[in-house]
Amino acid sequence: MNMVDIGAAQAAYRDELVAAGLLIPTGVDGLYGRSGVFEEVVERFDALVTRWGGADGAEAMRFPPALNRRYFEESDYLKSFPHLAGTIHSFGGDEKAHRTLLRRLEEGQDWTEDQVATDVVMTPAACYPVYPTIARRGALPDGGTVIDVFSYCFRHEPSIDPARMQMFRMREYIRIGTPEQVVEFRETWLERGREMMASLEVPLEIDVANDPFFGRVGAMLSSSQREQKLKFELLIPVTSTQKPTACLSFNYHQDHFGHIWDIRTADGGVAHTACVGFGMERVALALFRHHGFDPAGWPAAVRKVLWG
Repeated sequence: MNMVDIGAAQAAYRDELVAAGLLIPTGVDGLYGRSGVFEEVVERFDALVTRWGGADGAEAMRFPPALNRRYFEESDYLKSFPHLAGTIHSFGGDEKAHRTLLRRLEEGQDWTEDQVATDVVMTPAACYPVYPTIARRGALPDGGTVIDVFSYCFRHEPSIDPARMQMFRMREYIRIGTPEQVVEFRETWLERGREMMASLEVPLEIDVANDPFFGRVGAMLSSSQREQKLKFELLIPVTSTQKPTACLSFNYHQDHFGHIWDIRTADGGVAHTACVGFGMERVALALFRHHGFDPAGWPAAVRKVLWG
């Protein structure tokens, strides 16, 4: 299947989801409302994730989908993904500028000239607010820490692919501690993730992956990330078997965030971090793809896993 065929398949599945009432179009590619049925599936999967990860004693944190702009700047996100970032601007002009804005708006012209950056940006990944929060607490306890976080996220990549939304939800478990603690966590979740998703009777594979870093330097970063096996993804065919969708990711950041925010282990070393991320909408879309648009007709074993 070539890229034209993949694009056609993506658009076709999106149209099917809209026709079934599961996704509600807004007129912007990648920005959708969700039906009650869609939300119920997301909620049932969220509960399943909690059952698999709850025994780890993670501390729950819930943040809004906006991030302190200073934290965002410190994170180095703009060095790697400037094309995905979403900033929040607001009107900063005087009364004269306001009148100009209204005139331009009425004439269908660009009215954003006097918009200025605010102190917040859109959250690009659910884990980003966690690291500075943990750093402010001081040194980690001996056993490190595990954080459970869930947030809407934004990435500016308009697409007809329903599995590549601009606004989407991400659930994460984040491990912060020594390299040994962090690597063990990721290896545990690689097995857990495979077993958990297999219980939902969807075709899957786990493969080494890399992020879409920006620019020429990004090509080297992507190559290094793949060679060091820092990122794995659990892939499920949603719109294409040739190009399956990453629904879970397993990431080892090494000491990147530990250095940025000076997160220290109990013995004073720079902390390492890892996370397992669950793409909530993507998992729902995979379930609808492989089991049908009406959950009442899904296989009994899958319904038992999700609904009990």
